[in-house]
Amino acid sequence: FRFVIKGSLAGAAVYVAYDQGLLGSGTQGAEALKKAQAALPPAIQEWTSYIGWEVRTVQLPPTPKFDFSPSDSWNKGVQTVMSALSVAPTRACEYTVEGWKYVK
Repeated sequence: FRFVIKGSLAGAAVYVAYDQGLLGSGTQGAEALKKAQAALPPAIQEWTSYIGWEVRTVQLPPTPKFDFSPSDSWNKGVQTVMSALSVAPTRACEYTVEGWKYVK
């Protein structure tokens, strides 16, 4: 029974992530992040009013501002990996020559 509940929760989490565009391209992920940043402050306001807290007496910290672009980070990572792979044969030859010189 636990397995069914855990599997259902995991499936629901994957579905929500897919539905919100988190599993799509980098631009879709950036759009989802912007939606989340816009929705977070009203959600906190609604939650505090539901609990009964007054926002005037309880000062909540401001939501953090993210200056992060998933698509830029993805592209930077791909470029770094491809650059490393393109110079790998040359570097391997250089290190082999240096190793032979050291052994001699």
